[in-house]
Amino acid sequence: MTVHSEMAQRRQHKLPSFSEQQPPCPPSPGITATETNTDQKKLPSLQANMSMMWNVVTQFLAVAVAVLFMMWQTAKALMSKWCSISCQGLLHMKRNPSVNGEVDVLVYSKKWKGEELHVRQMRKGYEQIYNKHHIKYLRPVKDDNYSPFRATLFQVFNQGIPFPGWMKEKDILKLPEKLLYSQGCNWIQQFSFGPEKYAGPKVYGKLRKCLEVFRRQWMEISSCKDQSERQNMCKTIFSDEATENKLYEAVKFIMLYLVIEAYENMKLEQDIPSFYTYLFSRESSADPLSFMMNHLNSVGDTTGLEQIELFLLGYSLEVRIKVFRLSKVNTENFEILYPDSCKWDWHEICLVTEDDRHYNIPVTSK
Repeated sequence: MTVHSEMAQRRQHKLPSFSEQQPPCPPSPGITATETNTDQKKLPSLQANMSMMWNVVTQFLAVAVAVLFMMWQTAKALMSKWCSISCQGLLHMKRNPSVNGEVDVLVYSKKWKGEELHVRQMRKGYEQIYNKHHIKYLRPVKDDNYSPFRATLFQVFNQGIPFPGWMKEKDILKLPEKLLYSQGCNWIQQFSFGPEKYAGPKVYGKLRKCLEVFRRQWMEISSCKDQSERQNMCKTIFSDEATENKLYEAVKFIMLYLVIEAYENMKLEQDIPSFYTYLFSRESSADPLSFMMNHLNSVGDTTGLEQIELFLLGYSLEVRIKVFRLSKVNTENFEILYPDSCKWDWHEICLVTEDDRHYNIPVTSK
């Protein structure tokens, strides 16, 4: 067979194409118009359900966030309160009371050891107040230059002695401005607040704050009739150095005011208590200004009160201060009253001193 005949046969028996080899696809199922309309109606219903579910979820999340926020605020408040209480507790623990608890007099006297004359006098003085005056205990007081003020005011507050009538009548809060504007005492700007040497024009505001604390504390504690509650109030006051200093500076100013008043009365030849005569006879306190500059300003800083100024302290507070001077045992100066004469209704307080500078508080009953 020739080549041409083979090619002719191949043309006659041509292989089918790929498309011709594939089986015919089954016809797609027909989609009617009714089914299309049904699907279109289902879409809005599905969207509505999804929207409703989303609203529920967002509301739940909003409530959850609000609850968490309230819990956070509550926890924050509790933590703040706890920290405040803890800090107050730590602060209270760090505070040192300036008036200590009661100790036995004879036990306390044993600090004086040896056989020197002044040592034996101290022990003898303690024995005498223990046996003769029935003082079995005493409260040691912080040894600084506010000591006589501290020992005196503690006794006044602890006993609930009423606020002095003359201070109510005069309204002590107005005294600084009264001295400035009515009596022209602008030199009061040189008043010293203990270690603080000079306040200048601010002195009137500072004095008023001191007087406010002084009046408020005294009136509050004197209105308390329960002895144990007064003791707790005293413990709080005499563990707060800032409050204490305001009290003492207020008393210093009140003493100065009475010196100014007595000096004016003396110039008018009016009667004044006898201790003022001695006070003005000193060259260092011949007038109120020199008394302030040479004596009062240094009190609480470098010096305490002298004997004549204890008369003024008692007179200012309307109390009679009985002092046992242990260094003067077996002499007429062992027991001294400041002032020595006073009105019948004045209360009496009692102090003990070893050196006429530092004062402790005797406890006459237990």
